[in-house]
Amino acid sequence: MTQSVLVTGSNSGFGYLIANTLVRQGYKVIGTMRDPQGRNASIANEMKANGIIVIDIDVTDDSSVANGIALAIESVGDIDVIINNAGVGTLGWQESFNIDDFQKVFDINVFGVQRITRAILPHMKQRGSGTLIQISSILGQFVLPFLGSYNATKHAVEGLAENYRVELSQFGIQSLIVQPGGFGTDFGANLLRSSDSSVTESYGEFATAPETMWAGTEAGHDADNAPDPQMVADAILTLLQTPATQRPFRTTVDGTGLNQTIETVNRATEAAMQHIYALYDMEHLLTLKQ
Repeated sequence: MTQSVLVTGSNSGFGYLIANTLVRQGYKVIGTMRDPQGRNASIANEMKANGIIVIDIDVTDDSSVANGIALAIESVGDIDVIINNAGVGTLGWQESFNIDDFQKVFDINVFGVQRITRAILPHMKQRGSGTLIQISSILGQFVLPFLGSYNATKHAVEGLAENYRVELSQFGIQSLIVQPGGFGTDFGANLLRSSDSSVTESYGEFATAPETMWAGTEAGHDADNAPDPQMVADAILTLLQTPATQRPFRTTVDGTGLNQTIETVNRATEAAMQHIYALYDMEHLLTLKQ
């Protein structure tokens, strides 16, 4: 039976690749984005021509999310998979990000995930099945300097996914995490910078270190041997083609050699979860009930 998959932030980057990869493999795909009749009209029309249903959703707006999810369900009948991909990166000294800056990035990267998830869960609970896939990052397991507020959001997303895993498993709903590494997408073009320039200036001769670091990162992304972001879309496809009970909770996708390191941390985290839940006689919550 053909599965229906909704992908947020499908107008660019991983979301675009995921949506197009899945539709080519026969999935019914709903791609969401902001302003598909305006600034994103060209990409929206291209995706529609490829067979993707395009729906306008702003993940920072409660009404937009509720209306968009309702329209998606109306369009395809049932939604089997949600891929929370919409997100934004940040760059700057962490101290220089004021509370408004933090609220902006959390509103997209974390609260947006919660809005979409809350909107779809009544539908999935009624059906007794569903899959939630959160596009996190390897920076959900460790941090790099100058990406502080972004690092924090991805750690938060991992916490959300962990908790949904154990709270929803007995309702037949699976929560999974995909952790991409560094890839050459338009991620860097849309980075949010901090607002408090006076704090940045207080770092003196090191004030420009974030921009210098990112310039080196972008050069690596543009190199001939840079990893292909299609790897992330292919990993999502593999995950969906794997029987639910055999899917790993975390999937790391990195082309820079960090896979083994991150997976070592992931295995240790999983072993700790299994041990702790066994102590509390709750280990069944870590297994999907079908």
